[in-house]
Amino acid sequence: MAHDEITEAAMRAGKASFEATTGRVPENFTLLAEHAPGAFAGYGLIRASIMRDRDAGGALDLKTKELIFALLDTLIGQKTGARNHAANAVRLGLTLPELAEGLVQVIMAGGITTWNETGADVMRHCVELQSE
Repeated sequence: MAHDEITEAAMRAGKASFEATTGRVPENFTLLAEHAPGAFAGYGLIRASIMRDRDAGGALDLKTKELIFALLDTLIGQKTGARNHAANAVRLGLTLPELAEGLVQVIMAGGITTWNETGADVMRHCVELQSE
């Protein structure tokens, strides 16, 4: 397979992974695909591999993976990613008490600033989703 074909196949896999978990390719990743297709292709292969549910060969269920990404994004202050991953986890059955407990673990590891800067917003977002 030629380099361009490999890149194109990897880009398709990455886009399909986003569409399967979030229903769309986020704007920032669309921009990456447009201007740095090789980088998006590499990221896409990693994402397609890790974001598989158990029935597709993943070791962890997708709800757990989404929660882990929400918590990691909260820890590093990536509010958009944390909100999106938490919302995906809630859609997959994560409860608000489970999310709250995970966010408290982030406070324990990263300090109260993680809650004030990101965690509270993530919790608020998911509470709003549940009330809709």
